[in-house]
Amino acid sequence: MSMEWTTMSGPVGLGLPLRPPRPVEGCDVCAALAKQRAAARERGDLSAVSDCNVEIGAHGKGH
Repeated sequence: MSMEWTTMSGPVGLGLPLRPPRPVEGCDVCAALAKQRAAARERGDLSAVSDCNVEIGAHGKGH
């Protein structure tokens, strides 16, 4: 039985975090998501903050 040796790849380069998406003024959906995001941030729920960022970003493409 032969053993295969592997080598580690180089370090992963991570950039600075992206800026959170901005809600579009006058859009009720964006405003509701921004409110949810602020509440999540206040209670320290960074997973929910991230979820809201994804939703705002995806929804914002439809404007």
